[in-house]
Amino acid sequence: MTATISGPAEAAPAEAAPAETGPAVAGDSARAVRAGRREWVGLAVLALPTLLVSLDVFVLVLALPKLAVSLHADGTAQLWIMDTYGFMVAGFMVTMGTLGDRIGRRRLLLIGAAAFGGASVLAAFSTSAGMLIAARAALGIAGATLGPSTLSLIGTMFENPRQRAEAIGIWAGCFTVGAIVGPMVGGFMLEHFWWGSVFLLGVPAMVLLLVIGPKLLPEYRDETAGRLDLPSVALSLAAILPVVYGVKELARDGVHLTAVLALGAGLVIGFVFVKRQRALADPLIDFGLFAAKAFRTTLGGMLLFSMLGGTTMLFVAQFFQLAQHLSPVGAALGLLPGMAGSTVSFLAAPVLARRVRPGALIAGGVALAAAGMAILALVEPAAGPVWPALGFAVTSLGVGPMVALGTDLVVGSVPVRKAGAAASLAQTVNEFGYSFGLATVGTLGNAVARSYGLPAGLHVAAGLAAVAFAVLVWFVARHLRSIRPLAA
Repeated sequence: MTATISGPAEAAPAEAAPAETGPAVAGDSARAVRAGRREWVGLAVLALPTLLVSLDVFVLVLALPKLAVSLHADGTAQLWIMDTYGFMVAGFMVTMGTLGDRIGRRRLLLIGAAAFGGASVLAAFSTSAGMLIAARAALGIAGATLGPSTLSLIGTMFENPRQRAEAIGIWAGCFTVGAIVGPMVGGFMLEHFWWGSVFLLGVPAMVLLLVIGPKLLPEYRDETAGRLDLPSVALSLAAILPVVYGVKELARDGVHLTAVLALGAGLVIGFVFVKRQRALADPLIDFGLFAAKAFRTTLGGMLLFSMLGGTTMLFVAQFFQLAQHLSPVGAALGLLPGMAGSTVSFLAAPVLARRVRPGALIAGGVALAAAGMAILALVEPAAGPVWPALGFAVTSLGVGPMVALGTDLVVGSVPVRKAGAAASLAQTVNEFGYSFGLATVGTLGNAVARSYGLPAGLHVAAGLAAVAFAVLVWFVARHLRSIRPLAA
């Protein structure tokens, strides 16, 4: 294997083969070079796009009513304004992760940052709904470069397993910080400026990344990788986009012909895509990675978490407003303990993994999340807002080990030259899990809510999540038990 690493990081990471023992021992990482001040400052630079992508999603929800009036956007246009970004991120994530391994992860990150900044300006000054939809599509394509690039660069910069897990915990926590800060910052901007101002929030940070990134971030690319297989790129887009569209339509409008046809077409094309990848010498996705139990178990657990956790969060938010009759601000305050708890959990999980086996820690976190879901499955409106806030907080505390350590396991259990592809798979799983959860559990919960009231819908969604997480505890404990605590 020949790889090129240039820039601030002088030492090349050791190549590792996928192993059931996981990242704690991959590549003899106990002797890996410890990161210094430059790498930690570089992590702060990498955290900027992560934080802002999360913040961008939440501020748009607040800005939608004002921009709809200003741009004369009807209901269909509003849906496309909201959904186009997610479609493009999901569709291009796998391609961008693999592309970064080929052309350079830092180079792709900087290209994506420049494109994200430019598209943000275009969105801010849009004069029509169509122009804003196009800008959101460009934002989504640019956003698809940021996640895999930042995560795979973390794997390059932090060879030491403890430090890498801590860095990924901080990186993952930025998503939650964006969710907490987004509504507050967005509300302030919309109160004092025009709706387009919310899209400009990320521009200064992207400019800073473009200026500082080349000086602090190492470059990495796999010199042995073949050319990007364009038919595979086309097949991946033709598979992912109809599936995401189909599940979103099922969640929004129930079963109808367009959604079913889109979902069916995506699945058929996906089958063709998988066959092509297995036949290629240098595939877009190496399905051989799934031979490692740590890899496939962790990805499956992350899929289940995003599918059930994200859907239940929406029911909890609705429960606060419709069943508890709280204002939007009051509902946000009810969710705040959970958001803060998940941030603490992201940061604490890598520290605890120094003494506790990651598999046991992840299983314990899932068990805690199951307990929180059980509380939500039993809560009644007469109990007041404390119990749903507690249930959501307990659930959120259990998220950290799965997301932080799980992401570390996915990235760390593959050869370093495939880190970009692994990172893109981890993020695609989260994106798809959320959409699929809305289409399945969300649709079921809404149907129950229409017939028996919103509390019943929450009870069904949370109850299903509690049972699924209880099963996942056993699964994780069994298949990740061989992974040792993080080496020093």
